[in-house]
Amino acid sequence: MSDHITIHKAEGAWVVRAGGAVIAESRNALELTEGGMGPVIYFPREDVAMAFLDRSDSSTACPHKGVASYFTLRAKSYDIADAAWSYEEPNTGLERIAGHLAFYADKVTVEQL
Repeated sequence: MSDHITIHKAEGAWVVRAGGAVIAESRNALELTEGGMGPVIYFPREDVAMAFLDRSDSSTACPHKGVASYFTLRAKSYDIADAAWSYEEPNTGLERIAGHLAFYADKVTVEQL
């Protein structure tokens, strides 16, 4: 694992909201911090309403985490392109985030309850 990435269990309960709907809610979320960037909350897939998400054709590669797949959020009256991402086969040392999704806080509301 890259020495500038830390992963630990996020304290308390976390929620994702968009278009008036709760998209994810978890007490088992992970908090990933990378370098000087702010923390990112990763939600276990089983705590995400996957019916609202469709895999998009987008992907990116991070030299530290691996290849990210993206998801478009189908809100009630609009779509939010690439609102979430997942490292389905993360690089060695970051396996804890496999099976988790993170959401862009500038596209949806991600907050601690």
